[in-house]
Amino acid sequence: MEGHIYGYNLPVSEKTKMVPWEEKVRIVEEVKSDFRFKEYIFGCLNCGVCTASCPSNRFFDYSPREIVQRFLEEDVEVLYDMMHEYIWACSQCFTCWIRCPFVNNPGGLVAIMREVAVRNAFEATKDLLKPYGRVLLKVMTTGNQLSADMLQPDFFPDWGPKMADNMENLRAKRLAIPFDVGKSVKTAWEVSLETAIEMYTIWRETGIFEMLEKLDPNLYNVIMDIVEENEERYEELYEEEE
Repeated sequence: MEGHIYGYNLPVSEKTKMVPWEEKVRIVEEVKSDFRFKEYIFGCLNCGVCTASCPSNRFFDYSPREIVQRFLEEDVEVLYDMMHEYIWACSQCFTCWIRCPFVNNPGGLVAIMREVAVRNAFEATKDLLKPYGRVLLKVMTTGNQLSADMLQPDFFPDWGPKMADNMENLRAKRLAIPFDVGKSVKTAWEVSLETAIEMYTIWRETGIFEMLEKLDPNLYNVIMDIVEENEERYEELYEEEE
């Protein structure tokens, strides 16, 4: 297929064409088997309101209406192809859901498609998510995306000369914050060990660690070293309390 109606004008990639039909069907069925799928798609008037409202459509060759239409048509090859790059243009703002007269949720469909793409460790998905590795490392090991000491004047010269003053005696300034969890410099706020252990449990039960191992084994190993160290520390504290 060299072009498609409804706006999907990019040709299906050669890599997609080479994938066995059974594998394409398996992937699309994995999306459709998600318990949320039937709650996100009911029908389509083909009115284009979702695409007209979509911020991503203004900058990319992306249409939420296209997602819905392809599922209704059961266009397996195009859907499989979309799951490698197309769906990552979605900003997950869910404006499409708010505006749809049928209450379809194209953004929700994209979320399911992304989860399946991650779970199956598509090479395109690995490449797209690789730049976010450092952010993921910080979030999963500290519970924070940012830390106070990241805001260095040399990194943000456009913030003006007062930036240097703001960073002087940063530790003392952070200690003056009236709530305990905000006194840290290495993180934006402190996450308790108990909370971290609860998050690890959720990530294990929902398969997050398993998906991470498939996507980036090196990052997985670094994160698991910290996770296991914290779990050991928590067990020791728990035993002491008993």
